[in-house]
Amino acid sequence: MRITAVTCVKNEGPFLLEWIAFHRVIGVTDFLFYSNDCSDATDLLLDKLEEHGIVTHLPNPATNRNYQMQALKAAKQHKLVQKCDWVWIADVDEFINIHVGDHTFPALIKACGDPQAISVSFQFMANGGVEEFVDEPVISQFLNSHNPDIWGADTAIEVKTLVHRSFPVGYFGAHRPFHDDSKMKPKWTDGSGRPVPVPFRSAAIKRRIRAFPARDARRFATLNHYALRSLDSYLVKNDRGDVNREHRAFDDTYWRERNDAGHRDASILRYIDDLKTEMDCLKALEGICDLHAKAVTLHKKKRDALLKQDSYRAMQQQLRDTSPYSAAETAIREEIGFAVGQVP
Repeated sequence: MRITAVTCVKNEGPFLLEWIAFHRVIGVTDFLFYSNDCSDATDLLLDKLEEHGIVTHLPNPATNRNYQMQALKAAKQHKLVQKCDWVWIADVDEFINIHVGDHTFPALIKACGDPQAISVSFQFMANGGVEEFVDEPVISQFLNSHNPDIWGADTAIEVKTLVHRSFPVGYFGAHRPFHDDSKMKPKWTDGSGRPVPVPFRSAAIKRRIRAFPARDARRFATLNHYALRSLDSYLVKNDRGDVNREHRAFDDTYWRERNDAGHRDASILRYIDDLKTEMDCLKALEGICDLHAKAVTLHKKKRDALLKQDSYRAMQQQLRDTSPYSAAETAIREEIGFAVGQVP
């Protein structure tokens, strides 16, 4: 079984080896990376990995700022996508946690009844008070999240989708494939092997993601999304998306919505030994360890440079002062008598 992972990256250098190693452990055979505007050795590391036959690395073909969608359009025609059995489109901060069999993609496919697509629900992993960036696996550092069935006050959540080559893809979206459901209804399940909701299937329905209830959707798999990571890394991520923040106001909504530590889930640690072994194998390849170290150093230097700006120091303090729970989770905890800083 050939499984191709497709992703777009910008300045993800310190996190590349973990993500690649993890996906090799769970059954991904091929990697198609598109990168743009990297300044932290991401592109250099990917080029070296390509020399070793680990990944395929291409410049993002976008002609405007719609980087992901233009890359996915190009990816549909790439030989790694056209010749594989399954396509997995995800970001470098997303790790699928498979709960069945040997915890690999083939085990998930079998558990879901060999469908043509599987949409797996997100679980946002909270920052958990981790301030300093350290060069250790992300999946071992962040083990708390929102209630899996409720994100904030919402009972629906985003997904990412594993797509079989028999699926009648019109085009790939970042979260799911699109097709004409009136002409063909492929077998499409959630992460519990249940048929996806009818409103979710239709490209004509606005806010389709919100037609996908999270409750009981993760019996076979969960998509752990490390959107925040450490406070250090979040500052660098914020700069990546906004290259000139000096004198601009900071909106902490994204952080507050995803930094909900009310639920603990350490089940992904089942992969940690195999992950570290695979990472060591990658680092043993000529040039890889040095480029990874360079990416780590540049990540730290960027953090240090940002913290020389008053606005970033203010942002850092603002995030430190933010509740470790969403507003909805805080209300629940107050109702049952837990203080904000008390662990249940």
